[in-house]
Amino acid sequence: MALVNCTELRPGNAFIWDNILYLCLDHQLNKTAMAKMKVKVKSKNLRTGSITELGLIGGDKVDVVRLDKSKMGYLYDDGSEIVFMNNETYEQISVPKGRLEWEMNFLRDGVEVEILSYEGEILGITLPAKVTLKVVESAPAVRGDTSKNALKDAVLETGLKTKVQLFVEEGDEIIVSTEDGSYVSRA
Repeated sequence: MALVNCTELRPGNAFIWDNILYLCLDHQLNKTAMAKMKVKVKSKNLRTGSITELGLIGGDKVDVVRLDKSKMGYLYDDGSEIVFMNNETYEQISVPKGRLEWEMNFLRDGVEVEILSYEGEILGITLPAKVTLKVVESAPAVRGDTSKNALKDAVLETGLKTKVQLFVEEGDEIIVSTEDGSYVSRA
């Protein structure tokens, strides 16, 4: 931990303010002639996931901390927790399923993720930008529906529902963006 002036925070820095662990998303400095510098820090609470805007004064000190990141592969879902394994050391860790609601839409065997932790406490996971998933259910293409960029509904192997191109059929593997769950291309 290192105490630094809040004006030195940069996007991507993890820091502790009022005993809460935050990730700096954005910051703005505002200095007027008669007042102290005001610092607005858009930050994400790493334990709850909520996004807040902190109003700090130029002289405030924050603890900048280092988060540990380790690459692990998805192993299985045991009902209440998701189990990941380090492919080099074979160490396994469990993450409560409630913390990974969105991420569950993209986890299948072989998907490698980055586990984010602080002092042994697992804060969450970072997915790859895109993953390959299999289409298990797809509506048939409607004849004559050839308007520009026509899409149809599809359900993927993880249960994620997305819109895909008309030529995508059941059994096809597609590449999906983990940011918003949208179709990118065929695999």
